[in-house]
Amino acid sequence: MAADSSWATWIGAGAAICSTTSFLPQAWKVIRERRTRDLSVGMYSVTLVGFALWTAYGVMLDQWPLIVTNAICLVLSGFILMMTLLPRAEKEKVAETLDPMR
Repeated sequence: MAADSSWATWIGAGAAICSTTSFLPQAWKVIRERRTRDLSVGMYSVTLVGFALWTAYGVMLDQWPLIVTNAICLVLSGFILMMTLLPRAEKEKVAETLDPMR
């Protein structure tokens, strides 16, 4: 039995919103607290590669929902990984630029 396409669209949109916004709380926490020592570089590295591959896959299939959602996740997870790898002084500069009111 095939799923109703309107339900599939709504479920897909919900999944895209959840996946895309899931990195925002972590990114904001990194900016606000300027701490990343508890984050896994390995996990974010694999996640980054996964999102890059999903984005490329979407481009190859010309599927904009795959491209947009995974490109956003790629940027957000890449930001978190970058902040994890930066020396403390550089991390402070980036965070200060993004959240000068802290």
